[in-house]
This record gives sequence, C-alpha cells and structure tokens, in this order.
Amino acid sequence: MPKPPRQLALDLPASPRWGGLRKGAGRKPGPCRRDPHRRRPPLASRFPCHVTLRIRRGLPSLRKRCFVQELRRRLRPARERGPFRIVHYSIQADHLHLIVEATGSRDLACGMKSIGARIARAANRVFARRGPVLADRYHLHILRTPLEVRRALAYVLLNARKHWRQRFGLAPPVRLDEASSGQWFDGWRREPASREPPDVPREVVQPRTWLLSTGWRRHGLIDPAEVPGS
Repeated sequence: MPKPPRQLALDLPASPRWGGLRKGAGRKPGPCRRDPHRRRPPLASRFPCHVTLRIRRGLPSLRKRCFVQELRRRLRPARERGPFRIVHYSIQADHLHLIVEATGSRDLACGMKSIGARIARAANRVFARRGPVLADRYHLHILRTPLEVRRALAYVLLNARKHWRQRFGLAPPVRLDEASSGQWFDGWRREPASREPPDVPREVVQPRTWLLSTGWRRHGLIDPAEVPGS
C-alpha cells in the first residue's frame, strides 16, 4: 500500500503576540498619578465614605456659579439611586469632595461611575469643551468612627475656609459656602450667614447610617467659624 503523504512544516517567522504576562505590560501611569490602581478595601453598609475627585489641569475653576448650578441640576436625579446616596458635597477649584453612603463596594463603584459622568458632562457643557474631565481614580476614605465622621463633615462643608487660609494667611469670613451642601446641613452649632430659599429642590438626601445621622454628634456640633486642619 502507498504511504500517506506527510505534512511539511513551514519555517515562518513568529508573529508578534499580544496580551499575557510580560515585562512592561499594562497601561502606563500618567504624569499626575495620585491614587494607584489597587484593590479598594471592602465596604460595609454601616460605614459612610469620604470621596475626593480631582479634575485635569487646564480647566477653569469649578467654583464658577454657572458650573455649580449646572452640577446641582445634574446631581438631583442621582442623589439617591437605590443602594447609593449622596449626603454632602463641596466644590473646589480643581477638585470635589463627597460624603456618600452605599450598601457595598460594588454599589459604591457604580454610584461613583455615574457621578463622575455627570461631573464630566456638566464641565464640558458649561466650559464648551470636549474630552475627559477627571484626572484619575477617586480617592476613598471609609469613615468607621464617630470622630472620623465629624472631622470629615467639617472638612467637606468648610473646605473653602481651609483653602482661604492657605491662600491668604488670614481668617476667612464666616459665611456659608454656596458651592457646597451646607445649606441642607442640620448640625451647625449656630446658623450660617446665608441660606437658599426653602423651595429650592435638594441635591442631597438625609443620611441613613447611624454614624452620619447621630453618632458624630457625640463630639460636638460644627461651628461655621472652624477652619479644617488648622
């Protein structure tokens, strides 16, 4: 019987291969990397969170009244989306602070993805631009004790006073920061200087966790004259 033909191998150069474990693989860090891409700690529903988002360089100040009003309008439908809630916020020139509640890490990630998109759309619309707005991943601080929550509330709601002191070296005027949710805060030691009309719809919700609603008050109400970090 005749032997079956034998298939011959072709001596061809190996094609470049993509993917897999190799030296230098993966996305390279940017020039302003502030929060490394590492696994975030697990989150329990009883703990509120302090979140910081930074924007890219070259954008105008976020404290412009037109941007503050546009962002407030976009936050209202997203202030409570099931297991994710926005309780407080403040807008600074190149970053934003949020105090939020979520039932778990996945719900927090989904909620912050929505908030990041709303911030980007608001900035691009107000400043007539296109492209990315956020500089990097959001920074997360899980608040586990009443004292941590009290400090975070003062830091977020009075953050403009901190930057005023750093910039001018003087005691800032005692008045409500209009680029924050301070008008809806019920834990002031004394009433701030200005308030929005009562018929203005809220862009934040009341807290549900014990730490954020009651526990922090063990360390005293917050004076509008405080300067965080001083």
